[in-house]
Amino acid sequence: MKYSGIGGQAVIEGIMMQNGENYAVAVRKPDGEIEVKKDTYRSVTKKYPFLGIPFIRGVFKFADSMIVGMRALTWSCSFFEDDEDAKESRFEQWLDKVFGEKLEGILMTVVMIFSFIMAIGIFMLLPMFISNICKKVIPSHTVMAILEGFIRIAIFVIYIKMVSRMEDIKRTFMYHGSEHKCINCIEQGMDLTVENVRKSSRQHKRCGTSFLFFVMIVSIIFCFFITAQSQIARVLIRLALLPVIAGVSYEIIKLAGNSENPFVNLLSRPGMWVQNMTTKEPDDDMIEVGIRAVEAVFDWKNWQKENL
Repeated sequence: MKYSGIGGQAVIEGIMMQNGENYAVAVRKPDGEIEVKKDTYRSVTKKYPFLGIPFIRGVFKFADSMIVGMRALTWSCSFFEDDEDAKESRFEQWLDKVFGEKLEGILMTVVMIFSFIMAIGIFMLLPMFISNICKKVIPSHTVMAILEGFIRIAIFVIYIKMVSRMEDIKRTFMYHGSEHKCINCIEQGMDLTVENVRKSSRQHKRCGTSFLFFVMIVSIIFCFFITAQSQIARVLIRLALLPVIAGVSYEIIKLAGNSENPFVNLLSRPGMWVQNMTTKEPDDDMIEVGIRAVEAVFDWKNWQKENL
């Protein structure tokens, strides 16, 4: 399989596809029509090349994906807002007056920061506090590190299982499947048609789900070397190591996406397994949305001619 360089994300009733600095969001509107929006985003690693150094770039690439993803998600949500004619509250009117056109960007930033803090609390710190309950009966630091790792993975899997029961999330996971299937269809050298996309795999080694799973695994390895006795010190060290963990995880997922080495493929399997939960088989309407998003930013025919 040849690396095409495109990636994407599922949004509300749609898909975002990105190719370099260009990205497009395709959304199936309530009236059944597909709306496509094209835009550009210049990565911070392009603006400041020294931030593109391996093991450093991962943090900034993750931030870039969060920003583009939130922009795409916000735009897709605009088609499904409830009660658009409802009168704004005094607080909303005050926010509009104070921040004006900057309000949407500020709210997006606040949501991103809050989400990041919650993720750290749930997936990084909570497992440590839960594992500490067993500290009196498990004196071995190695066993405690492994236990914390298993708890972290268990929380991650349980969280995905719980959210996947929500109807809106189920449909988002179906669009996630459509995104993967479109990319796999192109990279396998097939024409980008509904029939070919339907036959393609919904698993992909460059998926964000696999990245998060690698973050879990890499964090377990790093925790072996945290020997501080103070609980506050252990928390601070974990927080300080987050950029390093993200950087290492990014290099692994980048290697996995560009290699067919049997050992690399073996490393990718756990993340691919987790994708069985975060992707579902899409219907043809969802596949059509994915195709529209791809074709808005990527000349797949020319790419196949030059690379396959």
